[in-house]
Amino acid sequence: MIRLGWLILGCLFVALGVIGAILPLMPTTIFLILAAGCFARSSPRLEAWLLDHPRFGPTLRAWRQDGAIGRRGKAMACGGMTLGYGLFLLGARPHWPLALLVAAVMAGCATFVLTRPTA
Repeated sequence: MIRLGWLILGCLFVALGVIGAILPLMPTTIFLILAAGCFARSSPRLEAWLLDHPRFGPTLRAWRQDGAIGRRGKAMACGGMTLGYGLFLLGARPHWPLALLVAAVMAGCATFVLTRPTA
């Protein structure tokens, strides 16, 4: 039963990753990393399929082996965070404490991304 739960969760993450590949501002790689982790616990065949995928496999293997993110991935992640924060400021018009809190969280996330090894 637990294995089935991991399998369903992995399929959900793959679906979210595919949606993220199509829609701007929605991440792809993180969902596929999560899917690979779920498949590792439920379906070695699906895990191998994801890790051997010609488009996403190299990124997933680099993350799994070294915790590495490619230069393009780092640029896209930081650019997406910057754009998202700008849209947040324009759309929500938050008071300055909330704006600072969101900026701090995004800066923390960007710092994490930028300090990972480069694939």
